[in-house]
Amino acid sequence: MNAAIFDKLQILAEAAKYDVSCASSGTTRKNTAKTIGSASGWGICHSFTEDGRCVSLLKIMLTNYCKYDCAYCVNRVSNDVPRATFSVSEIVELTIEYYRRNYIEGLFLSSGVVRNADYTMERMIAVAKDLRTIHKYNGYIHLKAIPGASPELMLQAGLYADRLSVNIEIPSEESLKLIAPQKDYQSVLQPMGYIHQRFIESKEEKKKYRYVQPYSPAGQSTQMVIGASPENDRQILHLASFLYQQPSLKRVYYSGYVPVNLSDARLPALTAPPLVRENRLYQADWLMRFYQFNVDEIVNEQYPDLDLELDPKLAYALRHPELFPIDVNTADYEMILRIPGIGVKSAKLIVTSRRYGRLSLEHLKKMGVVTKRAKYFITCHELPILTVNELKPENLRHLFIGNKQGEKGNHSQLQLLFS
Repeated sequence: MNAAIFDKLQILAEAAKYDVSCASSGTTRKNTAKTIGSASGWGICHSFTEDGRCVSLLKIMLTNYCKYDCAYCVNRVSNDVPRATFSVSEIVELTIEYYRRNYIEGLFLSSGVVRNADYTMERMIAVAKDLRTIHKYNGYIHLKAIPGASPELMLQAGLYADRLSVNIEIPSEESLKLIAPQKDYQSVLQPMGYIHQRFIESKEEKKKYRYVQPYSPAGQSTQMVIGASPENDRQILHLASFLYQQPSLKRVYYSGYVPVNLSDARLPALTAPPLVRENRLYQADWLMRFYQFNVDEIVNEQYPDLDLELDPKLAYALRHPELFPIDVNTADYEMILRIPGIGVKSAKLIVTSRRYGRLSLEHLKKMGVVTKRAKYFITCHELPILTVNELKPENLRHLFIGNKQGEKGNHSQLQLLFS
């Protein structure tokens, strides 16, 4: 690698780190004798940054020049940062050489908007097309779709990429107009809708014809920047719930706002990214996608923001002691999913196993249930301890928060709280 390309790589890899919508799971494509690389449905190798963000693939930008002046973005046109631009051939060469050295297993490519959306999108598509058609690269490719690009270009992008992402960025259009006055929701939602429509059409065509080139087989994703605007968690999760109604949307990513422009009065005076809030939103998102929770069960008018001290499932249980304890030997699957300490896998095991006999606390431990948490919200074959109704939710809250701070949570503590 020559010095010029290495300098560009340093600038553009650093510029790309703020886009977190780059998970690689969701598609499977086997290596063949005439291709190099493969894409695995269970995801590809990931590394983790010091702040806990999952970074996968060769994650770079085509360019960090951008004609937009979004206040939250480090690459905005008014920011004084080093700029660089890769040529199409340079990105293709980097991807192939890094793959052959086993440094990466795929590519995530985004870009600032130069000239116009179509020009930028054409160059990104050219990278994916060259990798697929010239180098026979069969690994994972994720392209950041540029809002405002034409439907024809969106069609081409989905034919070469495994996943497309169109970032909403700000959770409300009112805040978007304030912080990024050159953008609007229509320019984001239109390409998302087109990707969704073409994704569904491709699925239907696959049912009729054996050989159909898949369109963005891993679907699409989007990202919201958290903490740059005043929306509460209820607004954010309602928007995510609405977006998940599209089958093509696989993930909504939540990126804690990184303070990059402290002098802009439109932005909050944060000193560090709100990483705890970001984590709670991911946990709430998980409850909506896999635990059959709706938004108003997680957050509501009385509690519009997630509890930063407790995970959303435990906070829900403490707010609704009237639903507990739940008898794991008789309750239906949906209610078992609401018990803190019980996951999807263990809930399914409970429903299956209780057909052959009554379950005890020891059985639950073997199934992977976190009994230190679940035991206050269940009844089973024996009753080893007082439940949430006898101990009172406020006392249990104190116990769980105290355990996080290093206190020893044993039965004598509970008896002291209860007395």
